Amino acid sequence: MRAVVVEKLGGPEVLRVVEQPAPEPQHGQLIVQVAAVGVNYMDIYTREGVGGYKPAQFPVVPGAEGAGTVTAVGAGVTEFSPGDRVAWAGVPHSYAEQAAVPAARAVPVPPGVDLQVAAAVILQGLTAHYLCFSTYPVRKGDVAVVHAAAGGVGLLLTQLVKQRGGIVVATTSGGEKADLARRAGADHVVGYGEFRAAVAEVTGGRGCDVVYDGVGQATFDDGLAALRPRGMMVLYGAASGQVPPFDPQRLNYEGSLYLTRPTMGSYVADRDELLWRSGDLFGWLAEGLLDVRIGGTYPLAEAARAQEDLAGRRTTGKLLLLP
Repeated sequence: MRAVVVEKLGGPEVLRVVEQPAPEPQHGQLIVQVAAVGVNYMDIYTREGVGGYKPAQFPVVPGAEGAGTVTAVGAGVTEFSPGDRVAWAGVPHSYAEQAAVPAARAVPVPPGVDLQVAAAVILQGLTAHYLCFSTYPVRKGDVAVVHAAAGGVGLLLTQLVKQRGGIVVATTSGGEKADLARRAGADHVVGYGEFRAAVAEVTGGRGCDVVYDGVGQATFDDGLAALRPRGMMVLYGAASGQVPPFDPQRLNYEGSLYLTRPTMGSYVADRDELLWRSGDLFGWLAEGLLDVRIGGTYPLAEAARAQEDLAGRRTTGKLLLLP
């Protein structure tokens, strides 16, 4: 089978497509014929060795989410059978034509949900779900800043915050991205340099209740300044670079603020939680209550271009590789 490998740390040029032996199912595993693979910033971090993502050994197959059809099951698997359609998130080595997926990490894709859509929603949808249902559970009337609102997480998060009765101040770089954020339900759409003023106007100077920040370095300081006393900064990504170390005393004098750096693994800690969140997402998709934008599809051999487009912020919605 073909797979994309990283043989050393570096730029997109280190991604190569190679032939590898097809995986065999081990105990508790599924072998899946991959229909689509999600492209994420963590794949770039793995390639660059940034932020704790440096591979322990090379070569390594990047990628952590996808969807496809089960072709074989290992011993001990009772929940799935060949022919079942599944999706997964947080499973390494997904940039490939076939993937070995732990059954405990796979979720069923219901009839009526396209496999490309399932691959596009699973990781970023789970992220959006835990951010606004658990990390900071949005309440009716809460004012939430959603950065990069035209991105994969941002579009989904905007819809879920609105579903919970929140008011969204969305940031984008303008143009088509601003239009997409509005169509997702954002109440106020502004540029990255304008959101503090927008929050002050919307809240009468009180400050917003939560900032959902997947941008990182470029927006972090203004985000803290935009919060109300005892507001929460949810720093879940670093598209513009990692936030430098800072003195936690700032949280004190800026208003007894909360700061959290969540990761998905802590929010799908058991199978029941994983099935709850994924079941919500696929249920909303089936009912037409959640819109998933696929911003671009690329052949497996063009993984480098997909990562370049994502890192260059030239895209909206979700990018997929199609093996």
